[in-house]
Amino acid sequence: MRQFVVIGCGRFGSSVAKTLYSLGYDVLAIDKDEERVQELSDSVTHAVQSDAVDENALRTIGIRNFDVAIVTIGSDIQASIMGTLIAKELGVNTVIAKAQSDLHAKVLYKIGADRVVFPERDMGVRVAHNLVSSNILDVIELAPDYSIVEIAAMEQWENKTLRELQLPNRYGISVMAIKHGEDINISPYADDVIKEDDVLIVMGNNKDLKKLERKR
Repeated sequence: MRQFVVIGCGRFGSSVAKTLYSLGYDVLAIDKDEERVQELSDSVTHAVQSDAVDENALRTIGIRNFDVAIVTIGSDIQASIMGTLIAKELGVNTVIAKAQSDLHAKVLYKIGADRVVFPERDMGVRVAHNLVSSNILDVIELAPDYSIVEIAAMEQWENKTLRELQLPNRYGISVMAIKHGEDINISPYADDVIKEDDVLIVMGNNKDLKKLERKR
């Protein structure tokens, strides 16, 4: 089972830590604020008070033994960068870091972050799409111009194959997967048929993806 360490337990970090723990994973939460640590102690496997820029403390805690480190420090950019750097240097295999800006993200990638997230911006994208569209279920922004979208199959797509629909030609999008209930078809074939209530995970340019939106 994968083990996670969450460094920085503000609103976003606490939410990540609690959710991972509720899904059955071992979660170590680290924050320099004792009150936050106390609040989280019953909602994660372990909660420890420590400074993200204290390399010796993080080494003593043993974060190198964790599979994934999630550095969610927000306002203190220097601490965010140092926490990410230390986690990589101590040998954590995968480090995910929260960024405040594109420049912050570039620095995090330069020092070894495997993935950078913009939780506030990403949530804003999700909320906006869900407010104006009845068939866009979720959005993950890959870059300023490209996204992955989870979309409910349109009625006119039902009982037709991907070959018949020609979605790349008509909409400029690529179908990455098809969800039917609990089943997920990864990398579907051209002859796979879209059924009622299917959900498609597609990737494309935001201008092309906008064509798929069905207004509320």
